[in-house]
Amino acid sequence: MNNKKSITLLSSIIMILAIVAASSGIFSSGGPGPYAIETVRGETVTVYGTGLYKHMSQDVAPQGIAQDYITFFVAVPLLLLSLLWARKGSTKGRYLLAGTLGYFLVTYLFYLVMGMYNMMFLVYVALLGTSFFALAQTLLSFDVDNLADRYREATPVRWTGGFLIFQSVAIAAMWLGIVVPPLLDGSIIPKEVEHYTTLIVQGLDLGLLLPLAFVSGLLFWKKRPLGYLLTPVYFIFLSILMTALTAKVIAMGLLGQQVMPAIVIIPLFGLISIGCVIAILRNIKEDHDEHI
Repeated sequence: MNNKKSITLLSSIIMILAIVAASSGIFSSGGPGPYAIETVRGETVTVYGTGLYKHMSQDVAPQGIAQDYITFFVAVPLLLLSLLWARKGSTKGRYLLAGTLGYFLVTYLFYLVMGMYNMMFLVYVALLGTSFFALAQTLLSFDVDNLADRYREATPVRWTGGFLIFQSVAIAAMWLGIVVPPLLDGSIIPKEVEHYTTLIVQGLDLGLLLPLAFVSGLLFWKKRPLGYLLTPVYFIFLSILMTALTAKVIAMGLLGQQVMPAIVIIPLFGLISIGCVIAILRNIKEDHDEHI
């Protein structure tokens, strides 16, 4: 197909820029060290004070570094492998490529809108743009109307689709548990806002990612054509994201922060998501006649 070169070019740019961005987060140093500031809301927040994320809070900056490790050592190699696999005409490879591109899209969307301004700003902008267009072209390379024919009858659409629905509802409930209580007691602003403008992660999850997960799972459960496209892609994205979130929770735990029950729930969701990816991909019938 005519998007083969552009997907390869965009994916190559993503890999190079992601290596630059992630290594900058991991290896950068310098700064005054931790210090306290008073937010516009009159609360005291400890700022990390070191490296690329020196203006982020002491709670959030280590999480960014932990995710950079996953991006560098897991997501970038996976993007390379999935691109090579997809170029050979593998449908499974294209699914893996789309899901991995989804991880880069969401990751650098969050870095761009949540991270305090730093020297990687234009790199984040480029990563967001290239991953969006690479993902869009990869998704458009699927023949959605005939996609169900590539799946075997034994494909576990109900329990995999059901888990995706459950996961989206569970995480939504967790985020609402942060947002709603301050609204009820009149304090309005959750402590998790810290010195940032708003709850970026919770907002984008509740408004975009979790509804997408719910609808994808429901469509897959009902064996609708679009469900056969979206659900495997979302599970691959979710598997990488949950790996990154597990690294974040571990980083928080090493700093002495309270990580229960996240240290149990997030790795469990990650393992189940990986299991769903394996269960779905093994039931896809390969056809090497069509290349991206």
